[in-house]
Amino acid sequence: MLPGSKKDLLFIQFAKEPRPGEVKTRMQPTLNAAQACALHCELLLWTCRHLCEAGLADVELWIAGADDYPVFEQCKSLGVTELRSQRGADLGERMYHALEDGLARYRKVILVGSDCPALNRDYLSDAEAALDNCPVVLGPAEDGGYVLIGASHIRGALFEGIRWGGATVFAETVERMTALGMSWSQLQSLADIDRPGDLPHWFELKSAALPGPHKG
Repeated sequence: MLPGSKKDLLFIQFAKEPRPGEVKTRMQPTLNAAQACALHCELLLWTCRHLCEAGLADVELWIAGADDYPVFEQCKSLGVTELRSQRGADLGERMYHALEDGLARYRKVILVGSDCPALNRDYLSDAEAALDNCPVVLGPAEDGGYVLIGASHIRGALFEGIRWGGATVFAETVERMTALGMSWSQLQSLADIDRPGDLPHWFELKSAALPGPHKG
């Protein structure tokens, strides 16, 4: 890459280190701590695989906590180009720093979590295309948050004062963008896998992805 030039698109996936009792805690007691951690790893790998197999962009995994876990090595084997550490006092700061870092190297950056297995190539393509017409694109989550944020330009004020983890994250973010005079685009809502009631959706997606019986 020439000095001063940028690549076109980067995917950033956020993930936590897989420590039982500290991930997918809202799944308990339906799942015990070990089962919830295993679910976290399954979703992490599912998302990573879909980002890499989309073939649209470089993929970086940004980790909260230690990165010396086998699941992260599996992500590298799937095609992740780099492991990086999240930094910031809350989720908003961590997302802002990751997007800002990415935009210093790429024209567009799309950041996703590891909890939305419905993300697919078409959805990611739609997010990229939206950034040709506005600086920010959001993919709402059905629980009131968002599963995707993409940017070609970002401002730290967009992430300040948001009640992260609540049911009003998307609404507060939209309100903040309006107050800042920022234009933005909205994708269709998707479901996160966060609570016991979300598990049937996850099992259905996994079942649909399994190869069918051989027909000879």
